[in-house]
Amino acid sequence: MLRQLPNLLTLSNLFCGCCALLFTLQGQPIVAAWFTVGSFLFDTLDGMVARALNVHSPMGKELDSLADVVSFGVVPGAMLYMLLSAATACDPFTQVCLAALPAFILSMFSAYRLGKFNLDTRQTNYFIGLSTPGCTVFMLGLTLSANHDRFGITEVLHNQWLLYALVGIFSFLLVSEIPMFGMKIKGLSIKKNALLLVFLVLFIVLVFLLKELALSAIVLCYIVYSLLQKKTIVHS
Repeated sequence: MLRQLPNLLTLSNLFCGCCALLFTLQGQPIVAAWFTVGSFLFDTLDGMVARALNVHSPMGKELDSLADVVSFGVVPGAMLYMLLSAATACDPFTQVCLAALPAFILSMFSAYRLGKFNLDTRQTNYFIGLSTPGCTVFMLGLTLSANHDRFGITEVLHNQWLLYALVGIFSFLLVSEIPMFGMKIKGLSIKKNALLLVFLVLFIVLVFLLKELALSAIVLCYIVYSLLQKKTIVHS
């Protein structure tokens, strides 16, 4: 039974992802956000438990990617779909918004990125391209900010061409060859986790300043910092 515990946690990630997808398409982004948090939590725990019990398996690796395709691939695509529906003055609850369907291009590239990650032996200490959870956090920040209309961002996001541009930019980032920091907890050493702690403090500050939009802002900071430190990442 203990050997199946990591798989149970992975499948719990999938369950939360399915619920997040459902509530996103029902126009309840706050509930969807909490289920997305659940996906992040279970996605982190499954690996930690597998390492603690020393029960790594090919099945676990496959299940992890399959769950992530939904939680961190289809869900952010659905978030963009709802934003694009609003931007194109289409009611997603009564009809399929054709102009919003390009949002799921992001889901296509997320799936490709996850498959690529499984085969890429370079991505041990750092990522090649933006991770799917990072992309999901960015889209979640936009969705929640639009729901609360923080800083008048709802009007900004009513520009469908801006949203189409985001689809293209983040699809590219997901499968790009840009090295990015891994941002994984490395034991209990403060020195080894210094960068993670700096970003955590920065995120807390951004939350006070930007509220929900801090989720998108911290991902942008992470991308920019990774671009500026490419050589350091590769040789770390």
